[in-house]
Amino acid sequence: MHYWKGLEAVPPGIGPSVVTIGNFDGVHRGHREVLAAVVATARERGAKAIAISFDPHPAQVHRPDAAPELIMGLEDRIETLADEGLDALLMIHYTLEFSKATAEEFVAKIIVGALNACTVVVGHDVRFGIDNSGDFDVMVALGKQYNFDVIGIEDIGDHRRWSSTWVREALNRGEVGTAAQILGRPHRMRGEVVHGAARGRELGFPTANLDPAASGIIPADGVYAGWLVDEAQMRWPAAISVGSNPTFEGVSRQVEAHVIDRPAEGVEDFDLYGQQIVVEFVEHLRPMVAYQGVEALVDQMREDVQRTRTVLLDA
Repeated sequence: MHYWKGLEAVPPGIGPSVVTIGNFDGVHRGHREVLAAVVATARERGAKAIAISFDPHPAQVHRPDAAPELIMGLEDRIETLADEGLDALLMIHYTLEFSKATAEEFVAKIIVGALNACTVVVGHDVRFGIDNSGDFDVMVALGKQYNFDVIGIEDIGDHRRWSSTWVREALNRGEVGTAAQILGRPHRMRGEVVHGAARGRELGFPTANLDPAASGIIPADGVYAGWLVDEAQMRWPAAISVGSNPTFEGVSRQVEAHVIDRPAEGVEDFDLYGQQIVVEFVEHLRPMVAYQGVEALVDQMREDVQRTRTVLLDA
C-alpha cells in the first residue's frame, strides 16, 4: 500500500480511483466492510482502491478537552488499513484551516482533483466539509455534478451498529472479548518496554512494563490473558496486569505483561527493555484487588498464569 502523507505527496495522474473517507479509529468490522467494498469495486472497474483519513483526529482539533481517546495509534492504523488490500492511503493533516473547506471544495480538490475518483464508497452517516455540512445526500449530488458514482453502505453489526464508540465503551469496562468481536481481532497497545519497580522479578513473575506513552486505549484495571509480540514478531502468551498495584499501594496505572512459559535459557536471556512491543488483550481474568500480604498475591499470580495458559494454549 502506498502511504501519502499530505495532498502534496499524491503523484500526478492518479486514477481512476474508488475512494472512501473516514477516521478509521480501530479499523473495526464496520470499517472493514466499507473497505472491502472499496477494494472489490476498484478491482471490478480497473481502478485504484484509496482511503482518505485524517491525523490528528478532527475531535482532537475541535474539542481537545472532550475528544475521545484513540483506540489505536497512527502506526497501527496505517498497518491495519494496509492489511485490507488498499492500493493507497492518503493521510491528511487535519487543522482548523483545513476544516473550513466547504463540502464541494473538499470533493473538487481532493476526491476529484487529486484522486480522479470514479466511485466513492461511504456509509450513510458520512460527514465532510465545514461544520460537517456535507452528508450522504450532498455526496450523491456532488457525484452527479462531478461525474462519479456513490455507493452507500448500510449500518453493519449484530444487535448494535459496529462503531469506535462501542469499542471504547467495552474497553472501559474491561470487556476485551466484546471489543475483539467488534474489531474482528484482539485490542492492542504498542509501546516501548521500560524499567519498572522490578517487584514482579523479585516475586518470580518478571514483567515487560509498557511506557505510559504507549498508544492504544488502556482497558479497565484487571488481569487479562493475552499476547506479547516482540520486535522479531515472535508471539508470546502473557498474563497482563493493568492497574496501580494496590497490594503495594501504587498510584499510577501501569500495563505489565508477564510472558508465561519463557524460553528454557531463562529470564536473563529474555531481555525486552527498549524494544517496541505490542500487547494484545484476549480475555479478562479478574479485577484488580489488594491482597493481604505477598504470599496471597503470589498464589493468585500462579493461578493467573495457569488460567492464561488455559485460555491461550489449552483451548
